[in-house]
Amino acid sequence: MQVIFIKDLKGQGKKGEIKEVSDGYAINFLIKKGYALKKTPGSLNKLQKEQELANELDKKNQEEALKLKDKLEKLELKFKVKTSKDGRMFGSISTKQIKEELLKKGFEIDKKQIENTSINSLGTYLVTITLYKDIKATLKVHTEE
Repeated sequence: MQVIFIKDLKGQGKKGEIKEVSDGYAINFLIKKGYALKKTPGSLNKLQKEQELANELDKKNQEEALKLKDKLEKLELKFKVKTSKDGRMFGSISTKQIKEELLKKGFEIDKKQIENTSINSLGTYLVTITLYKDIKATLKVHTEE
């Protein structure tokens, strides 16, 4: 029996994949547990529509990420920090602080999207932010006394 996977199942198939499996396995496990549907013209049509919607959503998300990338790359964050007598910075600038500063400027970026950087001295740094899949923005972060 041919089935269309509607959920990923480790070692068996990924969502959207069509596979030939034994009738008993398909009926008693895959279909019963909600991992797959029997391959019929109706289920194929449903799968095709879902893939089209997913592609449209993916395209829309990419466009939004590119717009956000342009805005972020024009931005420069400035942090005033305390330093010792010899010019060394106390502590460091964390991803949480960068996230909060971006939030003040109207950008909702999760701190998991900000690549871990250790900013622990004065100067200008480039911080990479992953916006969507392969789309990354480079943000300037400046520390000063």
